[in-house]
Amino acid sequence: MTVTEEWIDESDPRFHESEPVDQYVEGDGYDYAAPRIAYPTADRAISSFRASAPTALAAYGPFRVVDPTRAVLVGTTTSATPAQFAALLRAYPQLRTLDLVEAPGTENDRANLAVGRMIRAAGLTTRVPRGGSVRSGAVELFLAGARREVEDGARFAVHSWRDNRGREADDFPTGAPEHRYYLDYYREMGMSTDGAREFYAMTNEAPHARARWLDAREMRGWMARTLRNAANDNEAAGDAPRIAYLDVTGATQ
Repeated sequence: MTVTEEWIDESDPRFHESEPVDQYVEGDGYDYAAPRIAYPTADRAISSFRASAPTALAAYGPFRVVDPTRAVLVGTTTSATPAQFAALLRAYPQLRTLDLVEAPGTENDRANLAVGRMIRAAGLTTRVPRGGSVRSGAVELFLAGARREVEDGARFAVHSWRDNRGREADDFPTGAPEHRYYLDYYREMGMSTDGAREFYAMTNEAPHARARWLDAREMRGWMARTLRNAANDNEAAGDAPRIAYLDVTGATQ
């Protein structure tokens, strides 16, 4: 089956170009064509983006299994996602790679980080192909990979988290447990103490309502910096995931 997910994303700069963006890459197995439907508002247009996964063997929440060793993420994670991902791993124990194709984020941070830890425990490679969009909480899933692969043309969006009372990261003092929750996760994913703090601070410089966009080169730079630091951190020694710098022709299937 072929499964299509749609959602509204107001911040993605692809929807504010003067011309439609055709992101289909011949022969890569994904349909990135993005028909844009604009709805005028008081201050900007809101557009929908359609992501089509390749023909799937099975679907587990936002995950689509394309062969026994590879799955793709094409939707938002929720409180149900850890159980869905656990079922996927049981059904496909040979899974090796998770492609983040259109990953808008999460509705439940705790569940999302639980999935990240499952990705890490399974030793999966996380891969963002050309045209892939990894936003908000989905960045944490990318960071979970034992090996991380980023193709030219991939994009990432980061911003401050916001709790159910509307408070954001800057509303809490340094050292608050709310910060430690994320910093501990980054450390588990192989960042040094300083690297985790630096990356976390960068994400929170953008308020929740307005994301900061990073291209493939910028994300590679952040990963190289934090992992290089981790190599000199005794606590993180031997626990740093590997980064692969990919172009389209060098993609690992």
